Amino acid sequence: MEIFNNIISELNNYMWSYVLIAVLVVLGTYFTFRTRFVQFKYFPEMIKVLKDPATVSSEGKRGRSSFQAFTVSLASRVGTGNLAGVATAISAGGPGAVFWMWIIALVGAASSFIESTLAQIYKVKDKDEAEYRGGPAYYMERGLNKRWLGILFAIIIVFTFGLVFSSVQSNTISLAFDQAFGFDRFWMGVILAVMTAAVIFGGIKRIAFVSQIIVPIMAVLYLILAVIIVIMNFSEIPAMLSLIVKNAFGLQEVVGGGMGAAVMMGIKRGLFSNEAGMGSAPNAAATAAVTHPVKQGLIQTLGVFTDTLLICTATAFIIIMSGEYTNPDLDGIQLTQAALTAHVGSWAPAFVGGAIFLFAFTSIIGNYYYGETNIEFIKESPTALLVYRLAVIGMVLFGSIAELAIVWNLADLFMGIMALINLIAITLLAKIAMAALKDYREQRKQGKDPVFYADSIDGLTGIESWDYRKSVESENK
Repeated sequence: MEIFNNIISELNNYMWSYVLIAVLVVLGTYFTFRTRFVQFKYFPEMIKVLKDPATVSSEGKRGRSSFQAFTVSLASRVGTGNLAGVATAISAGGPGAVFWMWIIALVGAASSFIESTLAQIYKVKDKDEAEYRGGPAYYMERGLNKRWLGILFAIIIVFTFGLVFSSVQSNTISLAFDQAFGFDRFWMGVILAVMTAAVIFGGIKRIAFVSQIIVPIMAVLYLILAVIIVIMNFSEIPAMLSLIVKNAFGLQEVVGGGMGAAVMMGIKRGLFSNEAGMGSAPNAAATAAVTHPVKQGLIQTLGVFTDTLLICTATAFIIIMSGEYTNPDLDGIQLTQAALTAHVGSWAPAFVGGAIFLFAFTSIIGNYYYGETNIEFIKESPTALLVYRLAVIGMVLFGSIAELAIVWNLADLFMGIMALINLIAITLLAKIAMAALKDYREQRKQGKDPVFYADSIDGLTGIESWDYRKSVESENK
């Protein structure tokens, strides 16, 4: 097992050091300029469209709302990466890793806008006519006319999110409960496996229902606690921010190596948490019943900010202000628990245990859905879906007892492969998302609530879920 882990670690180092970091930053910057800084200029619009009701199908059925799609994607984003991933980044890369986590969120948000807008444009109708599904596999097939690439991506995301990432989440939960309550990791895995089965056999409706209740409540409670801790240590904020910036550029060595370690760990853990450009969130974005694809592009951009600039930053401040990150014996969720204990006392590990349980459990079910929709892309087979569900449950149990290093290394490797394939695809299709944004801007300038049609963009093909303007106009006559 150690040899296998070393091989995976070497592959990770090569991919992240020489390929992925450069691609993420360059393309994120490119999309930022091409969209005229959409992630910043349209921030008020993101809040506005979050409240949009779902559209109603011709059969009178109401689809999934913007807020529900937002919470399903946030369920996947907000989890282990926010509490354990941030801690791992700081312990391995120093406080400067936080700075690079912010950078990849701000720049990567433009990539998130492009991929989620494309997912909406090329979405397809599900078995229930009021429901939709889509994502990178679908826009690779319909936009690029490369079904083989869509199948390759679908296989990788099924393995990465449905299986590997589920084991990462259960691993963190079992470690947190072992630290807080001395709870046996195997039996924690059994409980998680049973709970996962109860939700995933209920389909996307049950997943959306659970996510829209748990995620906002836990996120708000965790942020309130973080704000209280920051206020308690208000005088330390200038020194902490200075430390983050200096360590980010190698001007002040602390722990975890110099500038290179800070950059790599900050971007790695930042991407794992906010998923910008990775090709995962578009699967949730495609499920929304909205009047214009750009609305979900904006919503998922807001998801990146919520995840990294709020929740990840809250964890980072808690850890750095505690000073516990200098302890070489602490890593992952146990570092976060120790940091909170230093601030608020002995009840902190139990709170973190509860928070990570809910955050990571919703991530498991959100991750599961990403795999399900991609299995349906490859082939709609009840047998394949059953095998996948059983495999997810098995990986949840495996992750709860596995070693931390191998679980995270596998997650990093497949996350990197998935991101590279998706980033190539969205670069080739970026002009379609840009045209949709131009259409949205023009309608907003006219004071309209933007509505998209299959012929809103000249030469657009492969569209299934959007009406043609001419047919709608003739019906109205």
